[in-house]
Amino acid sequence: MGVVQAVVVLGLTGAVFGIVLAVAAKKFQVEQDPRQDEIVQLLPGANCGACGFPGCSGLAASIVAGDAPVNGCPVSGGKVASKIASVMGVEPAPQTERKVARVFCQGDSDKCGLRFVYDGLAQCRAQNSVAGGAKACTYGCLGMGSCTDACKFGAIQMGPNGLPIVDEAKCTSCGMCVDACPRGIIQLVPASQDVTVLCRSKIRGAEVRKTCKIGCIGCGICVKACPKGAITLEDNLAVINCAECDSCGICVEKCPTKCITMRDDTVPDKAVHVS
Repeated sequence: MGVVQAVVVLGLTGAVFGIVLAVAAKKFQVEQDPRQDEIVQLLPGANCGACGFPGCSGLAASIVAGDAPVNGCPVSGGKVASKIASVMGVEPAPQTERKVARVFCQGDSDKCGLRFVYDGLAQCRAQNSVAGGAKACTYGCLGMGSCTDACKFGAIQMGPNGLPIVDEAKCTSCGMCVDACPRGIIQLVPASQDVTVLCRSKIRGAEVRKTCKIGCIGCGICVKACPKGAITLEDNLAVINCAECDSCGICVEKCPTKCITMRDDTVPDKAVHVS
């Protein structure tokens, strides 16, 4: 009988606590703004975190609370931002040019050797923490594919020679691959940017020649050749001012190492050289 009584008492106690909790939940319930659900439905649902908030629902709640802009989702684009602005009853955010991720390195396994054989965790940050990575160029892509793991939209794949390839048509400019790269090789650039210096090395040209066949040697030929004055040398690296560049292709033709490329409009993820 003692056992039965204990079970009955325990059951009644649980029921009482359940009722108390239900009443408390009802009494202290915070009504959710219906606009939050509308905004969640407009967002992509990827929950990638690129907006800086915990998922799409977190961003929606922040937009409703006034803590995030209506164009806070870098994935959705201008049309979705305009619809969210309509839900919020505010003016649409100014339209900005779409950006895409580009890999600023061409030093694949054929063009850039190794300093040692890395045998560890298959992550770029892990390899980079071991004596600065195995790549001969200490600025080059480590090729472990952390950027592909970070991309939730299937816009990056590892190429056959150990470099990531971006499909710009699929890129949503979420920036997750940028954050995943420990060397800052991947950057978001305007989709219309045709000419790019695909190198991040800041060492002197003589050292670049020892480590990579296609790196920028800081020779300055592109600077002198550019009719618009759109190229400068900064820390031994050619830098293009996209606002001044008219994509004439002269720098691409003159570059002795072919580290300056012209985007091929017919293949969104492929850079080509002018010859």
